Amino acid sequence: MSLISLASSQSVLSSSTNPAHNFSSLSYRFSRNGNWVSGRNRLHAKSADPDGGTSQVGDASSESKSGSASTSFLSVLCPLLKLFSGGDPSRERNDTLEVATSSLSTLARLPWGSRSLSEGSDTQEISNSDSPTRLQLFEFEACPFCRRVREAITELDLSVEWMYEQVFPCPKGSIRHREMVRRLGGKEQFPFLIDPNTGVSMYESGDIVNYLFQQYGKGRSPSTGLLESTLITGWMPTIFRAGRGMTLWEKARPDPPSKKLELFSYENNPYARIVREALCELELPYILQNVGDGSSRTKLLVDITGSKEVPYLIDPNTSTQIGDYKKILSYLFQSYSASPSPV
Repeated sequence: MSLISLASSQSVLSSSTNPAHNFSSLSYRFSRNGNWVSGRNRLHAKSADPDGGTSQVGDASSESKSGSASTSFLSVLCPLLKLFSGGDPSRERNDTLEVATSSLSTLARLPWGSRSLSEGSDTQEISNSDSPTRLQLFEFEACPFCRRVREAITELDLSVEWMYEQVFPCPKGSIRHREMVRRLGGKEQFPFLIDPNTGVSMYESGDIVNYLFQQYGKGRSPSTGLLESTLITGWMPTIFRAGRGMTLWEKARPDPPSKKLELFSYENNPYARIVREALCELELPYILQNVGDGSSRTKLLVDITGSKEVPYLIDPNTSTQIGDYKKILSYLFQSYSASPSPV
């Protein structure tokens, strides 16, 4: 099959869906016996957010108890990081420094977010729904608790068969997606997950990870240390990358593209991280195709590109496909600025 025909087939994967579905008014909380039980309100537990938007309703957890301290730390850290972030993200960068700091970030989180725990297992259906809908994750790249969820998504290989992850970046200064979170969840806090297949919508990264593994993990558990390590090394990529993927680029196009972009990536890849930061700074929603080591989606990537290398970007809006991270950055900032330049 030619690359053009393969790209056409990808348009099915890139079709846009409206996150404002009529979700169930019930959401779930994690009970002491490990089962998810329904409650009359969405789960509102503390997570860290650079904007300091937190509230607490329901059971406390270790992350909930640390939420105030984490938020206070971020409120001080983020303005400092912005001073060292290198300014305009669209300008020419020092490639050696970019790769070095992203590689250090990868080393800091080395055991997590690089491989699929489903390696060698069959790709049986992970939902009883006849018409499953993509999971929707509202997050931003620099947030350590959002990173915890993305690492779990890589481990679960949630892009198996027809299950894909839609990512809605919510940088500080967000024009669109933060308002969607306030409307759908009741407050501005990240990460925020919507699972239309079960009617669940929830905050709190630890609860999201536990939910995803219970719902889609086929009996598996998160890898050792994934949940516990966030408070220790989860901050390191944010610091090494000087807050990249945290703030909306002031020249970003205010209106979203008609079709979602599609990114082949896995969480702890240093080159893919740089591209995800740019997608966040441009507030571009995208479909995430996880291709960690052992992923069932690797064959699709090889069929399209002839290689297992990531990142790989598909933009159905312009019929563009790019595999080099530097070319992807140039393309994104030129194409999705308020006054785009010819690519």
